[in-house]
Amino acid sequence: MAAAGGWERVDAIAVGLGPGSFTGLRVGIASARALGASSGAPVHGVCTLDALALGLAQAGGAERARLAVLDARRGEAFAALYSAAEERLWGPWVGTPAELGERIAKLPEPVMAAGSGAVRFRDELEDRGAEVPADGDAVHRVSAPDVCRLAAAGAAGSSEGEPLAPIYLRPPDAERWRERDGAQTRD
Repeated sequence: MAAAGGWERVDAIAVGLGPGSFTGLRVGIASARALGASSGAPVHGVCTLDALALGLAQAGGAERARLAVLDARRGEAFAALYSAAEERLWGPWVGTPAELGERIAKLPEPVMAAGSGAVRFRDELEDRGAEVPADGDAVHRVSAPDVCRLAAAGAAGSSEGEPLAPIYLRPPDAERWRERDGAQTRD
């Protein structure tokens, strides 16, 4: 903050709303809220997949549909599809690589896919016609400047005064463990 000129130079705070891990999203959003409350800056949320797709468009993927894919762990991916005009066509969505591959195979044209999920599930995506840049390409990382650009443009998230809602696409692990443990004790 010292290099930027202090908190008085901050016009707004942007935070990724997910999809992502339950704990990670809650910590990030709570931190952004606290920074906003202490600084007086408004806080705006952005879908992480939107930011990933924006980075892909800026890296040369703007002429065709783009698929933002994050590794959701548990053998699943979080994904959203965007048109060349940057319109979200579907998602945020969660499913297995095979299910995502089926969705990709139904598209009229090949897509450019990026993100940690595109790297992890490269074989499944490329087998269905997606193009995935090299593993080390920066396009696979969510960029803070892209999150800020979307927040500044008001492209996603909440407006001042509204709650910042995390994008949860599945129940938290603790809930799944409770259900699993409850089923085991009934057996």
